[in-house]
Amino acid sequence: MNKLHKIGVSALCGSLAAISAANAGDLTVTGGADLTWMSKSGGETGNPIGLGSNYGFSGSGELDNGWTVDLSIAHTNAGVYSNANVTIGVPSIGDIRIDQGTSGTGIQRYDDITPTVWEEADGAGLSAGINKIMGTSAGGTVEVTPSALMPDGITMRVAFSGDADSGNTSDKSAGGASGILGSGWDLTLEASGDALGYDGLTVYAGIAQVEAFQNAGTQSGDVSEKVFGAKYAAGAFTVGYQKSNEDTGATGTTDYDNIAYAVTFNVNDDLSIGYGHTESDNGTTTAEADSLQVAYTMGGASWRIAEVNVDNATYSTASSADQDATIISLGLAF
Repeated sequence: MNKLHKIGVSALCGSLAAISAANAGDLTVTGGADLTWMSKSGGETGNPIGLGSNYGFSGSGELDNGWTVDLSIAHTNAGVYSNANVTIGVPSIGDIRIDQGTSGTGIQRYDDITPTVWEEADGAGLSAGINKIMGTSAGGTVEVTPSALMPDGITMRVAFSGDADSGNTSDKSAGGASGILGSGWDLTLEASGDALGYDGLTVYAGIAQVEAFQNAGTQSGDVSEKVFGAKYAAGAFTVGYQKSNEDTGATGTTDYDNIAYAVTFNVNDDLSIGYGHTESDNGTTTAEADSLQVAYTMGGASWRIAEVNVDNATYSTASSADQDATIISLGLAF
């Protein structure tokens, strides 16, 4: 890990200078690499060797009035821009986050958060093509977390986007319409053991509404999404279950009911095993994925093995939509 010292966060967030000057902070650079081998059955594997590289920047500082500023910029494979966000911490209120890219804001952070030792059931390399909840996260988003105003153990988040699939917009400019989605909002609530009275238990729920009807002739309504779920950790075991629904408002197939559940077990501090299942029913076909995974960590290296089975990928009943795969991964952090 390398640190570039004395880079003022105010230089990256110049618009805040009129409010209060920022003290110099640190900008930290982190990176990693993933090496994978995949073998498919029920389909052609092709080149089984994969390489992923990524790096990110994170910075923090404090304004003279006591506000905090945190910056995060993420790049994924081959230096592709993924996400950037600035979080402003306001005492006695909470956090205000301005986000662009693949964000994980609003309801999208709960697309599937069942416990894993590596990846969700359809995320280790063999996709089921499931339509998951996303809320406003595909557009530039403002998310408010009024933590100072909520009871202990309760987290509420409210997100808003002026155009929920407009992509990224630089400063001093406005993004053009991109796709069918218009403005929208997300509301999520999460309660932990402090509020529930059970250590290790977390419950969560969320709703999202996004305008779409006026933006495309293929739409007969707006987008509506909701999710609820729970996770419980006891000793070496963690279990989780969640259910979500999305009505895309499109003509034809519009309604998707999704279920995910998983269990993980920590054999020791270095070795973990887990099983996960996810499925999505669009009214005519159920797409689903099952995955058994093992992860072993030693220092900055992580070995992961996943056995994945997918049925009816992308809601297709063709024989080619049923596949199995074995994925072996070596993750290196530096």
